[in-house]
Amino acid sequence: MYPPAAPYQVSREAVREFATAVKAGHSAHYDVAAAADLGYKDLVAPPSFAVVVAQRAEAAVIDDAEAGIDFSRVVHADERFTHHQSILAGETLQAQAILDRIRVMGAGAMVSTRVEITDEDGEARATVRSSILVRAEEAGDESAGKESGA
Repeated sequence: MYPPAAPYQVSREAVREFATAVKAGHSAHYDVAAAADLGYKDLVAPPSFAVVVAQRAEAAVIDDAEAGIDFSRVVHADERFTHHQSILAGETLQAQAILDRIRVMGAGAMVSTRVEITDEDGEARATVRSSILVRAEEAGDESAGKESGA
């Protein structure tokens, strides 16, 4: 388990921008009155908004030298969300990453993490489970990513 990431303040603008980016068209993502009509105190973030908060916590795993993850060799494999309550604009959320498993696969490894997202009262908001494949560096691959002079 890693230390919690810095608290994340969910803003209306962030909810609106994310909803636009993922083409979430429900009015409760954009209009406070529409969200209130559904019983919410502010804008409702789209379900996948939890990734914004989770990635800040997952950075601790990526930056952990003991985990040995070279982010330039990462392929995103899977991400799953379990929502305990809706995420709303105006909330301050806390996220904490847990390294669940490292499974060696050939010369690479599958790294599975879990991020628990809570509100300022410690109430569970979402759990984000993610798996990444870390490809091994191949012999003679030290020039990978460099442009050739040809």
